[in-house]
Amino acid sequence: MNLKALAYQLREDTINIIRAGKAGHIGGDMSVMEVLVELYFGQMNIRPENMDDPDRDLFVLSKGHSMEAYYAVLAEKGFLDKEDVLENFSKFGSKYIGHPNNKLPGIEMNSGSLGHGLPVCVGMAKASKMDHRNNRVYVVMGDGELAEGSVWEGAMAAHQYKLDNLCAVVDRNRLQISGNTEDVMGHDDLHQRFRSFGWHVIDVEDGNDIDQLHAAFEEAKTVKGQPTVLIANTVKGKGSSIMENKANWHHKVPTDEEYQTIMKDLETAKEALE
Repeated sequence: MNLKALAYQLREDTINIIRAGKAGHIGGDMSVMEVLVELYFGQMNIRPENMDDPDRDLFVLSKGHSMEAYYAVLAEKGFLDKEDVLENFSKFGSKYIGHPNNKLPGIEMNSGSLGHGLPVCVGMAKASKMDHRNNRVYVVMGDGELAEGSVWEGAMAAHQYKLDNLCAVVDRNRLQISGNTEDVMGHDDLHQRFRSFGWHVIDVEDGNDIDQLHAAFEEAKTVKGQPTVLIANTVKGKGSSIMENKANWHHKVPTDEEYQTIMKDLETAKEALE
């Protein structure tokens, strides 16, 4: 499977979900797509047939507002029906809401209140260690989310318990709803921060590059005695010049004209990778 092209196909699906539901955190959906694609199609031991297997890998989308991208990935993986998602996303009374809902197959926990994903995954990873399981636990956080104190409490605990089965990813797109992360709540040297908390840190220079992500996740599997974090340097709104690196695309529904431009850009990028 060509995961690079798949990421752009799923961006198209994500745009259609947002248009159909008339809502969506489009910028972060686009930046996190390759991370989700590599995890679900290149890394994790999880599929619809084994979603109740106690030895399955576990995943939490802590930056739960990027749910539209997650819907696209889960549908492609076979957990959800794509047409059902398109028809019902963000409709009154729908189970397809704007953040992860663990009543849906394949979703381990409700998320969206930022800062909760990592602490919960620390508990999951600790439980797996106690049960002598060989699975891995993955969590994806936004860089704006790192202003939450519970993230760093979780980071301390992960080091304390030597959770080498835990791998976090920071979607480092440097933008959040109110602007640049460094203006809102600066991270300084984010790599050194995590190292000071006892984590193995992997810098992914281009977090929208499947090959770099694959190498980073493979390296994380070799780390013993400490948790690992990937700092994935991504582009918010990745895939179309009208969205890229623009904070006002944090939550936005494209107009008809914008939709046509975006879909043309995504299709061109996909064709170049096929």
